[in-house]
Amino acid sequence: QVQLVESGGGLVQAGDSLRLSCAASGRTFRSYTMGWFRQAPGKEREFVAGITWNTNTHYADAVKGRFTISRDNAKNTVYLQMNNLKPEDTAVYYCAAQRDPWVTEISIGRFDSWGQGTQVTVSS
Repeated sequence: QVQLVESGGGLVQAGDSLRLSCAASGRTFRSYTMGWFRQAPGKEREFVAGITWNTNTHYADAVKGRFTISRDNAKNTVYLQMNNLKPEDTAVYYCAAQRDPWVTEISIGRFDSWGQGTQVTVSS
């Protein structure tokens, strides 16, 4: 059982930055692959970024170069630094965990735990 709680969303203007945080429960956090997904109104949930236990990262093309995912295992927390935000980044952002331990590759379909989401709204 793992609980994920996102925070840090808000209303910003295009070009601004935000940092999202995800606090996770569990002693085995360090072994999880962690990720961020987002879902815009009327759209399907889409993968944004992922990070493995050994800090292998992968990003969606739409955010590559602007977003950075990181983790602090001592705090059971994963972050998403979002720079140069665009209106098309507007969505509910969800933290996710792949609880299979010590995975070295990021498989989007294997994330099995989800937070409740935090709203990010980017105005033009």
